[in-house]
Order: sequence, then C-alpha cells, then structure tokens
Amino acid sequence: MTISIAHVNLSRDYRGGQRQTELLIRELVHADVRQVLIARRHAPLAKRVKNLDVEVREVSGNRLATTRAMQGVDLVHAHEGRSVYAAYLWSLLSQTPYIVTRRVDNPIGNHWLAHKAYRRAAFVVAVARRVADIVSTYDSSIQVRVICSVHSGLKPDDVQTAAIRDAAAGKFLIGHVGALDNSQKGQEFIIQVARELQNTHPDFQFLLVGGGSDETMLRAMATGVENLSFTGFVDNVGDYLSAFDIFILPSNKEGVGSILLDAMAQSLPIIASRVGGVPEIVQDGSNGILIDPARPAQLKTALLRLHDDPALRRELGENGERVSRNFIAGAMAERYLDLYRSLIDGNRSEAAGKGVQ
Repeated sequence: MTISIAHVNLSRDYRGGQRQTELLIRELVHADVRQVLIARRHAPLAKRVKNLDVEVREVSGNRLATTRAMQGVDLVHAHEGRSVYAAYLWSLLSQTPYIVTRRVDNPIGNHWLAHKAYRRAAFVVAVARRVADIVSTYDSSIQVRVICSVHSGLKPDDVQTAAIRDAAAGKFLIGHVGALDNSQKGQEFIIQVARELQNTHPDFQFLLVGGGSDETMLRAMATGVENLSFTGFVDNVGDYLSAFDIFILPSNKEGVGSILLDAMAQSLPIIASRVGGVPEIVQDGSNGILIDPARPAQLKTALLRLHDDPALRRELGENGERVSRNFIAGAMAERYLDLYRSLIDGNRSEAAGKGVQ
C-alpha cells in the first residue's frame, strides 16, 4: 500500500541538513511512497527536487501556512527545528503522526511549547549518538532513535578537478567546505593559521568553499592573507573535494558534519574538531586527526604533520574511504522507510480499532 509523507524543511539556505533531506527524497522516489516537500518559497531545496516525482508545496515560512500545507498525508517528517511546531499543531488538529530529525548538538529550547512538541513526536531521530544523548538529557520522555547522516555520492568531474588543481599552481591544497558561519564552523581559525604559514610554507594554499552570512566579515579578516581564497557558493563540491590534499573542519559545534563523509568518500585525510558526533565517524589516528575546538595551534600542528608525512595522509585517506562505505543514502532511506511504515501501520490499526473510517 502506498504511503504519503510530507517532508518539511523551512530553511532559506542549502547546507548539510538540506542536502541530507534531498538525498532521502531522491532515494524514496524509487519506493512505494508519495512524497510532498513543504519548503520555504524560492528556497534552493525546493528548486533542486522539482524535477523529481515529488509534490512541492512552497510556503511563506510562517507556522499557520506551513500547518495548512500538511493536509492529505499519512505522516509528517520535520527536518529542522522551525518545522516541529507546525507539525505539532497539525497533529493536534488531525491526529497525523510526525517524526523529527535532529541534526545539531545544541540544546532544544527549554520552554513549555518545545517540550510538548518534541514529546508528542512519535520519534526524534538523531543523526549521531551524541545528538541522541542531548535530546534524552533534555527530556527523558522523548522517544529517540539514531539514523546517521550519509555521504552524498558525489562523482567528481576529472576535467573540473584538474582545472581546480591547475588554478592552485601545484600547491599543497588545504580545503574546507561549509557555510560561512563562523560561530559554528570556526573559519577564523583557518584564516589565522593561513596567515601564520604564508611565509614559512609558501607551498600551502587554503581554499574556503561555500557562501554564507559571515562571508563579508571573513573576507575582511583575511585581508593580506595571500595563501587563502574564497569560492563563494558552488554546485560542484565533489570536484573541489577531489582536488584537495587535506580536508579541514575546525568547527566549534557540529551535529555530525556530513561533509566529512563526503571527504572520506574521496579518500581525503581529515583534520576535524572533537565536537558533537564528529568523533563517531572520525577516529583519531585511524581515518583522521581530531583537534580541540578553538585551538588554532593544534590545527597548525596537525597540518604540518600531514604535510610532512605522505604515507600517513595516504593511510588516513584509505581508511576513511572504507568507513564511508557504511554511510550510503540507500541504507539511510531504508531505515527511514521502515520507521515510516511502522508508524503509519500502527496509526491505521489504532484508527480501525476505534472504528474510524
């Protein structure tokens, strides 16, 4: 029997959470599922799935408009925090069950509405055990499951990758991919380290791939740093990952940092902060190097170590590629589909028991 799911993601941006939502939708196109995407009007995510067999309902983003758009489905899947309250309201009105995916490691708002909305969810799905622990600590009555983030299955274009390498003029390319959101991603530490190394290690080239609200501030901070450049937002992330020698993610906070899985799939050695769910996928000394957040000296030391040890870079990259094989979109979709079906079947059985037609 066909089931109908409304995915709700009201973000204006296209970041890791929106990429994961898109990957799930794309996988479920091949299943016996009618999918609806409720997205903010003109948001990148809505545009990216319009060529699929998915009904896109674009809304202004306010809670009432989002709630009205949830009609006619068996289950609502809230993919980010703003969606939760609309799903809660629709559940009160219609008894439609909903689940919430929690992708961040910061605490849920400690107010009565948040407690009620998260408690009423059939499940809160956490993308890492660390995130699940935070949810359970917040409210032990919430039903929590873990379904990990996955890599994007990016297929680099050899010509584009070569062009990126050529532009770097044969230098040792240290790459970072992420929204330019300094409070989360810690790009200021990359700029600091690049400034310190530009004279002592002229073969180093740092590349920040992505756009965001802090781009102007970070570009100003990087004034005079000749070994660092910005790309702005790009669609061909895989080409950049394939061109890098090292991938770095010195975040202050992360749910899991799904871009790390994309980097691993490209056999890249990784340096990442020991925050959130990152240590669940990056094992220090095995498939990457973990550093403490807000410690640029540790980032610098790890970079120099990997630069001077090609064998270690190769070992970390190969181990990471093997790890990435366990985090594929198809497996994630199967786990969500099993969860959807169990909830919808249970809801239908309960309704039948009450004589609801």
